[in-house]
Amino acid sequence: MPSSPSVVLHDVTFAWPDGTVALDHLTAAFGRGRTGLVGRNGAGKSTLVRLATGQLHPMSGTISTSGPVDHLPQRIATGRDDAVADLLGIRSTLTALRAVLSGDASPEHFEAVGDDWDLEERAAAAIASVGLDGADLERPVSTLSGGQSVLVAVAGVRLRGRPIAFLDEPTNNLDRRARGLLLDLVDDWRGTLVVVSHDRELLEHVDETVELRSGSMTVFGGTFSAFEEHLAVQQAAVEREVRVAEQRHRTEKRQRIEAETKIARRAKAGEKAGRSMPKILANEQRKKAQETAGRLRVGYADDEAAALEAKREAQLRLRDDESIHVTLPDPHVPASRQIATVTVRGRDLIVQGPERIAVTGDNGVGKSTLLEQLVGAPEAREHPLPETTAVAHVDRIAYLPQRKDTLDDAATVLDNVRRDAPHVAVAEVRNRLAKFLVRGDTVDRPAGALSGGERFRVALAALVLADPPPQLLVLDEPTNDLDLTSVDQLVDALRAYRGALVVVSHDETFLERLELDDRIHLVQTQIGASEERENRLKLKPH
Repeated sequence: MPSSPSVVLHDVTFAWPDGTVALDHLTAAFGRGRTGLVGRNGAGKSTLVRLATGQLHPMSGTISTSGPVDHLPQRIATGRDDAVADLLGIRSTLTALRAVLSGDASPEHFEAVGDDWDLEERAAAAIASVGLDGADLERPVSTLSGGQSVLVAVAGVRLRGRPIAFLDEPTNNLDRRARGLLLDLVDDWRGTLVVVSHDRELLEHVDETVELRSGSMTVFGGTFSAFEEHLAVQQAAVEREVRVAEQRHRTEKRQRIEAETKIARRAKAGEKAGRSMPKILANEQRKKAQETAGRLRVGYADDEAAALEAKREAQLRLRDDESIHVTLPDPHVPASRQIATVTVRGRDLIVQGPERIAVTGDNGVGKSTLLEQLVGAPEAREHPLPETTAVAHVDRIAYLPQRKDTLDDAATVLDNVRRDAPHVAVAEVRNRLAKFLVRGDTVDRPAGALSGGERFRVALAALVLADPPPQLLVLDEPTNDLDLTSVDQLVDALRAYRGALVVVSHDETFLERLELDDRIHLVQTQIGASEERENRLKLKPH
């Protein structure tokens, strides 16, 4: 007997303050076990998760859960002084526990601790399971890579142990080893787990796949690859049905036209014959002919209309999803122009002309720091890399960091994009945004209300509209949060881009498709028998 669902949405409608409808009368349910929630960018996946976790409230309809819900968001919000314990979400309990153990018997501390007297030991084990030292609870989050932060945050969800958990794009920024650790966590997950992802490998570790599309949800009992196979078979059948319906409509239309022609000829012949008949008889014959012609016209018109409706219904079941259209401007960078110099342990890599350079390596070796140093970000001065310098020789640089925090969350999408292109007409900005599937009232929404995929598209649109166009494009994990079709569009645009490109990515397929000119590979090595670790950065030709 199937178990009852863990999360149920009944007739849920949600719209943003500007009136943009995100979900319209959605009824759906998530079963127990592991579920993969998939859908195109902008389909409403993150909005649905925020509704299910109580961060947003529906305009109408109801949401019920079988127990407390936890959530890993796409963008992990941390404070400047946060430590690993804060990222795990256990700071208040840990503070109370340490106070009690130091002799403070205040009742509020005992209430905060509850039954978590072994919290520090469990927390140490949790972060050790994702590759960090168990004694690192007070390590500053600012010293973690993006991938390490994600793993610690996931470990925190596991540690808190709520019966229902949503993870939104948890494989973002993870290297191969970290991805393996995450997949192990997913495989051993206790309770209900819903993962929102475009990551094919992760979606092979779920029990069911749920697709959110055009405001409705489809539930499939299996992995994403099995769902794709099912969908391919279904769409092939729909394509055959469309072809049959189109042929039927053409046939019915032709028959109606032929019938109209015959009716017109008969009417003309009847009119001619009626001239030699008595007037009363001619009028009677004309009346009968008109009635017969009317019935024929109605019959053929009804048949054609029914065929047209069948064709339209079949076409509606045929998927034809929109995709973004990315065209990067030509900055006219000559092949002889030196764009940047990266020096690693005395070895120089010169980025010259419209070259495409990748920066690769495990989580925590300093890839993002290297990019920050290249673009002159203040963060690079706080945590410099040893024996490494990165200097740009051009002023027109466009930088898209991992967290897509180049956007002002309080400002509208339109204002964010116009910030870098103040002289571009509003109508032209809206037209360009439409090519990134950001249109209508969404343009007037605050950037803080956007999903991860929408944030990337808006940030990329701002880069595309920058005037004058950038000579150096610096991207940190650009495929995070993007659906597969959008990744294809991005690859095509970057390959056609006539400026220099420096990109960090763990997505080897993406990097191979870019046809790189060179690669900087950062490695981390052990120093002798010491437990101390330091970064060793090396150039590795592609």
